[in-house]
Amino acid sequence: MCGFGGYFGSVRDAEALLARMTSAIAHRGPDEQGKFVAPEAGLGHARLSVIGIGDGQQPMSDETGDLTVAFNGEIFNYVELREGLLAKGRRFRTSSDTEVLLQLYDEMGEDCLSLLNGDFAFAIWDNRRRRMVLARDRMGVRPLFYTSKDGVLYFASEIKALLTVPGVSAEIDPIALDQIFTLWAPIAPRTAFRNIHELEPASVMIATQGQVTVKPYWHLDYPYPDRPSKITNEDDAAEELQALLTDAVRLRMRADVPVGSYLSGGLDSSLVSALAAGMTPLKLQTFSVTFDSGEHDESAFQTEMASALGTRHRTIACRAGDIAGAFPEVIRFTERPIIRTAPAPLYQLSGLVRQAGLKVVLTGEGADEVFAGYDVFKEARVRRFCARQPASRIRPQLFRKLYPYLPGLQQQSVEYLAAFFGTGSAALDDPLFSHRPRFKTTSAAKMFFSGDLRATLKGYDAAEDLASRLPEAFSRWHPLHQAQYLETRFLLPGYILSSQGDRMAMAHGIEGRFPFLDHRLVEFAARLPPEMKLKGLVEKHILRKAAKHLLPTAIRERTKQPYRAPEARSFVGAGELDYVRDSLSEASIASGGLFNAKAVANLHEKCRLQPASGFRDNAAFVGILSAQLWQKIFTGERSVKHERPEKSRE
Repeated sequence: MCGFGGYFGSVRDAEALLARMTSAIAHRGPDEQGKFVAPEAGLGHARLSVIGIGDGQQPMSDETGDLTVAFNGEIFNYVELREGLLAKGRRFRTSSDTEVLLQLYDEMGEDCLSLLNGDFAFAIWDNRRRRMVLARDRMGVRPLFYTSKDGVLYFASEIKALLTVPGVSAEIDPIALDQIFTLWAPIAPRTAFRNIHELEPASVMIATQGQVTVKPYWHLDYPYPDRPSKITNEDDAAEELQALLTDAVRLRMRADVPVGSYLSGGLDSSLVSALAAGMTPLKLQTFSVTFDSGEHDESAFQTEMASALGTRHRTIACRAGDIAGAFPEVIRFTERPIIRTAPAPLYQLSGLVRQAGLKVVLTGEGADEVFAGYDVFKEARVRRFCARQPASRIRPQLFRKLYPYLPGLQQQSVEYLAAFFGTGSAALDDPLFSHRPRFKTTSAAKMFFSGDLRATLKGYDAAEDLASRLPEAFSRWHPLHQAQYLETRFLLPGYILSSQGDRMAMAHGIEGRFPFLDHRLVEFAARLPPEMKLKGLVEKHILRKAAKHLLPTAIRERTKQPYRAPEARSFVGAGELDYVRDSLSEASIASGGLFNAKAVANLHEKCRLQPASGFRDNAAFVGILSAQLWQKIFTGERSVKHERPEKSRE
């Protein structure tokens, strides 16, 4: 794991530029730094040494000097790829996966991407063809951003490195802000920064003089209902799933340093930890975060699982005030406004891993998207069930069963439940049917937008923009697969793997590894019949079946408890920090120009008086505070220009 930056074109003071870019992301690679300069290209690298510790320094060039790579991430199947290259007569100077990537590119060009099993982003300067090649892993685990200035292409693992380039400045993108306040994240390639873009997952960019092309090399696909899955036997499917997951964990245990594991107490991280515990000669080290509030805390399950596995277990308590205390740093690393506080405890957790002396942890992220574990999947099924009898007073009561961890929802009337979840209003053929309630509830927070921002947006609709980007085959997929695609293609890389994943872990120089996002496992899960994933209202059915002999019954049969953290109440009350009061003051809000100062003042007071606020108020509070912090951190001032943004489709 590492961070890198670079350019393609003619620049002044190349060495100084690369030094600034690399220093800006030194937290991603605290072990060493390096740089490479050619007449029309440059690469800088900050290294976190995990594989090939003694000989994997970067940027790395081949023997001829014609190919040079800066690489972030891991190629987990590098051992097998290396053996194949050796059989072809290739010779290696190092033991690193970086050299395997370099030689594989020399052999196949960008077609080598189809053979890589890993989480990665890289830049290869191909001097023979006079081109720069940038690529990103299939699922979007590792980040890669780019911008152009005066005919030069600049790129980096984090945007803060691009902001060291002369003439590149930080300015909020109003469209991106609207997307965050609707969809939780910008739609790539858009970022929170105007004119700075993100290379989309599973994409390769090839830049030559005068031309830049971006193309996908892989895509997520599902079978059509009129062509039923060939996978029909549950026992066989569970056996194959267990074999695939076991191999995915095995590959991700490869490292020249110890590998630990996050342990939330839920099915996914417990299963990964159980498999990993059997693959390490020493006690597996596991890490958890606990909460004071009962509705968020899962410590009892964490303790049970750690005891069952005999791991060396560490926890960090996220107490009142911890989220508020860490939040400015969280925004500095997310590099975007966010509407949830969930990244903050994970920022603390990765710090705990660093304190323990580890650099690598496994995590269970991805299982909910791949095997239909989220409430949104069950909720969509209930909504379709209710739509068949819209007058029923019994069917809407199922929503209470879906959300036992939300006490406020349990007290609502049947009429409220039916109205809130839109059981009689949404069109069943709406491509966003599964996510409409979430988008509607989240976007209600936009009522706090300022008049100037509303005028700038001119009626822009983030949800419809998202709908316009869906693949042609989308309408032919099963409704569950449509919902899974929306989660996996957009929210997973846009928020879960970014704001909660890579950015929080790498803030402390920690590499997260995601066995459930092994592309072989993802492709297998996509081929499964919907009822093997969501059986009635039981989520991740086939995964539970695969875990039968690996986990305690209490863990394996747990109903999904989504990872959440205290929100507005983390910031208000007797211990309210100065930056919160300053950021949300009427003067600061008015100066920032993004929100209605009077409305925000009322929201702030409401959250002080009613700590148990609803989703809209929580999302609005966190979103507004994070946007204010974003402006202060990245622009150094709060004023923002309200210019008509470029067309939303990129």
